[in-house]
Amino acid sequence: MVRTELKVAIRATLVTLVLTGLLYPLVTAGFALALFPSRARGSLLTDDSGRVVGSELIAQGFGLPGYLQPRPSAAGEKGYDAAGSSGSNLGPTSKALHDRMEKELQRLLQENPNATRPVPAELLTTSGSGLDPHLSPEAAFWQVPRIARARNVEEARVRTVIEANVEGRDLLVMGEPRVNVLLVNRALDRHFGRPPLATR
Repeated sequence: MVRTELKVAIRATLVTLVLTGLLYPLVTAGFALALFPSRARGSLLTDDSGRVVGSELIAQGFGLPGYLQPRPSAAGEKGYDAAGSSGSNLGPTSKALHDRMEKELQRLLQENPNATRPVPAELLTTSGSGLDPHLSPEAAFWQVPRIARARNVEEARVRTVIEANVEGRDLLVMGEPRVNVLLVNRALDRHFGRPPLATR
């Protein structure tokens, strides 16, 4: 009796493993590749030579002043680590969070001396995943003076590139207008060429 029940349990486990662990993922991956090939492969973006430069879905750091910079990241040891996606888990009363935001504020003010408005809060705080690829248009426009100065172009031209890349609400009602940092930076390079490597 026990031996029969064990055989049934093993058989059910193997059938379930094959159906849900092998066949179902293969079928859904096949449908995704057929219907949405780019997204199923990670929404990867390539440069003119075909080299992968990033994904539309995952933030990466941009250190040069001629580029739009994303939100800070707590993902991984140095941030922007797709294998270590996470928030900082620091609460509003955390001294570590306060110190990190103060340090980030001083860096932003130093690197953006011509920005006139207060620093947008999202440029001081990390997202839940630490890999949010988007910024609000306001946070992007706040960085325009630094980008224009680094690329030696008029601020209005940089603002026009950002405005052309503003994404609306999904289905007209969900979410907020936003810009994808990587897409904007690629558009800036297309319009004005790559910025110089010097930081100032």
